[in-house]
This record gives sequence, structure tokens and C-alpha cells, in this order.
Amino acid sequence: MKDVRPKKYLGQHFLCDDGIAQRIVESLNAPNPNLLEIGPGMGVLTKYLIHKENVKLKVVEIDDESVVYLQQNYPELSDKIIPADFLTLDLSSMYADKVSIIGNFPYNISSQILFKILENKDLVTETVGMFQKEVAERIASAPGNKHYGILSVLLQAFYDIKYLFTVHEHSFNPPPKVKSAVIRITRNPEKQLGCDEKLFKQVVKTAFNQRRKTLRNSLKTFQFQDGFSENPLFAKRPEQLTVGEFETICKAVVQE
Repeated sequence: MKDVRPKKYLGQHFLCDDGIAQRIVESLNAPNPNLLEIGPGMGVLTKYLIHKENVKLKVVEIDDESVVYLQQNYPELSDKIIPADFLTLDLSSMYADKVSIIGNFPYNISSQILFKILENKDLVTETVGMFQKEVAERIASAPGNKHYGILSVLLQAFYDIKYLFTVHEHSFNPPPKVKSAVIRITRNPEKQLGCDEKLFKQVVKTAFNQRRKTLRNSLKTFQFQDGFSENPLFAKRPEQLTVGEFETICKAVVQE
């Protein structure tokens, strides 16, 4: 079968550099027996993943043309191809045990993929993925960095994040207009936050939606325990706070 035509509406930019593909696959630190590849396309990662020992590989692909290509070129995948949108999958019904995730993620849904992984944080222990460089920098940024934002805090509450390497535009067909980067996200030992998780998300999002303001101004809509408004944290801007400091703030919120 001829090569698959990249589709703009799916945000497809096919990686065509085998050296980069091998580096991505080798970046899996300790993959679980269960491994799920998102958006394999024409199998640039898949051809290396199928040879990994002691790994049960499944791939999820939304593009019908790519599904046919994979079926014809990788018969060993047979019933391991899931023709679906990853964002609609119920991972907890697919896997009874831990799973690792890998992929060249479509840039138009990369943040949604990360939020989906967060929803399944007790299942997904490791993710290695290709992202737009700007998004990768944001996720991996430490407090005090201008890239540090909502996704940084929410992910770093439960995952350790490592920026691995940058990928040039010409490694893809068609070349994207931006540079890309590969990062590794590894589940940390935190089973749960020291505060209500829903409230934590709400506070973080509210703070960063007015990121130029100090928390004293951006969090005016929340009611805090008596005297807590004098806490020095309120004089800071959201990008200056660690995950633990956001937890401290959440613990002081008076919930009705």
C-alpha cells in the first residue's frame, strides 16, 4: 500500500527520521507490560515497539487510512489496533494493571491527551511523547519560569517531568511551522494531594487566568480562614508558587 496522506484536520505531521524514532522508543525508562501507542500513523515508532521484549503493545489510531496501512504492513499487530479516538477511550476498562503510553502526539490535542492521562494517573505510570516545543517547555518548567503555568502545576503534582531533546521541523512530513520536543512523564509517589483535588484545580486555574496579578488579587473570589490573607504567599504571582504552596493555599480555603 502507498504511504498515508497526512491530513491537516487531524494535525498529522508524520515523523520520517528513524534515528529520532529510535531515540523516542529508547526513552521509555521502565515500560509496563502494557504499552499503548497513540497515533502510530505509518508505524515509525511501532516498528521498533513490536520488538520490545515482555511488552503487550496496543495502538490507537483515529485515521482509517492509517489503520488499513498498519494492518497491511504490520500483520503482527493483528487485533492490537484500536480504531478510535484516544480521548474517548475508557482506559480503566481496557487495563486492569498499569500502562505506559508513547506517541508522536497531534499538537492540536496534546493538552487534552495530558489531561486524559491526569484523569488516569493511577493507571498511567509513564508517558514518552512528542509535543510542540513550547508545550513541552511549559510542562517541564519549574516555578519562577515564564513558561510555568496551569499544565505545569497540575501535572507536576503527580508526575516527574524530564525534557529529553528537541526535534527539528525537517524530521517530519509535512514539516510543522514550529520545533518539537520529546519529554518523559513519570508517575511520582504521591497517591493524592494534601487537599481537595477539584479545589486544587480550581485555585490553580483561577490564579493563572490572571497570572500578572498577585494571588491576593486573583483569588479574591475564594474565602480563606481568618488571618490567612496575611500569608506572604498572597504577595506572589502564580508562576512563583510550587505545587506544595498551592496545596497550602487550598487547605486554607473555607468551603461551604
